[in-house]
Amino acid sequence: MDELNIPLYADVIASGKKPDVLFWVGCAGSYDARAQKVSKSFAQILNKAKINFAILGDEESCTGDPARRAGNEFIFQMSALQNIEVLNGYEVTKIVTACPHCFNTLKNEYPALGGKYEVIHHTTFIHQLFEEGKIAVEGGAFKGKRITYHDSCYLGRVNGIFEVPRKLLAQLDVELVEMKRCKSNGLCCGAGGAQMFKEDEPGDKRINIDRIEEALETGSSVVASNCPFCLTMLTDGVKAKEKQSDVDVYDISELIIQSIK
Repeated sequence: MDELNIPLYADVIASGKKPDVLFWVGCAGSYDARAQKVSKSFAQILNKAKINFAILGDEESCTGDPARRAGNEFIFQMSALQNIEVLNGYEVTKIVTACPHCFNTLKNEYPALGGKYEVIHHTTFIHQLFEEGKIAVEGGAFKGKRITYHDSCYLGRVNGIFEVPRKLLAQLDVELVEMKRCKSNGLCCGAGGAQMFKEDEPGDKRINIDRIEEALETGSSVVASNCPFCLTMLTDGVKAKEKQSDVDVYDISELIIQSIK
């Protein structure tokens, strides 16, 4: 945070100003070493586009998504109401997040508890920055590379956002090769529904292995993702297939920041 000069929402408010956007970092983006790189990449994009944004820091807590998916409604509502009190206290109106789980919960489930905000996933926000001419790519670090894209459940099938991430990849002049199960027929990476935080159920094969095999079949050198949970599961799948030297797994924001002017 210090490295990128990211301000705290409380400090900006205390100075008599108000950020235009709240960047909701999420649990993974805050604490997971791999997902932290995604948070940094997205923050760098916001800085390059000169977006007036801030984060909550220690005032942000889990949205409660894993608790609700696991069936603990009490914990979900406790977490949600705590966050809503903070957000409403700062009169937050616009939130952007790099986590589809946070995105879905804040956008679709918080309104019933009194938390009504404009919530945008980071792929949509980055696409808007391109449309407004605030960022641009020239050639790009991944130009001509064969890339496949994994639709996360909560951005894709749950919220119907399929084309925006693909438009971002088109900005990079890559060769996009779709997996046999994609878009509305996409396959879960295996981490959704709070599965990220529990042991595998009995079976012959982990879902992420099944999914990464589909990705490898495309012959792509890069698997693009939009979710920290998917990022972990796909990376684990690549390691399990011992393809680390052949295939990289990136969040779309990481592809963009490496290609931006």
